[in-house]
Amino acid sequence: MSDSVFGIRNMTDKTTYDRLEKDVIAVKNDIAALTEQITDALNSFAGNAGKQARRRLNEARSNAESKLDDMSERGSAMMGAAQDAASSIEESLEEVIAQRPLATVGLALGLGFLIGLTWRR
Repeated sequence: MSDSVFGIRNMTDKTTYDRLEKDVIAVKNDIAALTEQITDALNSFAGNAGKQARRRLNEARSNAESKLDDMSERGSAMMGAAQDAASSIEESLEEVIAQRPLATVGLALGLGFLIGLTWRR
């Protein structure tokens, strides 16, 4: 035993010393129980925070995938519209060429001449 224990034992009677010793043991047990409760609470908090973070990550991933799918569908629709427009222009040009072949050749020669003049300068 330490000197302080002998000093307390000498200053008090046996019943007072026993009662103090029981109180110290009770305080130690209370501190141990409180430490265990705090540890459990922190572990629970960490577990809940981890679950919440995973849930939010999954929600963000789902939202991103949804937006990507939506953008892909819009891109496909725009590509289809562009292909339809190109096909329509091609059909219109074929019609004009079939209906007015001489005017089309004259227009092509005139455009070629203008392009040649601008490139020459």
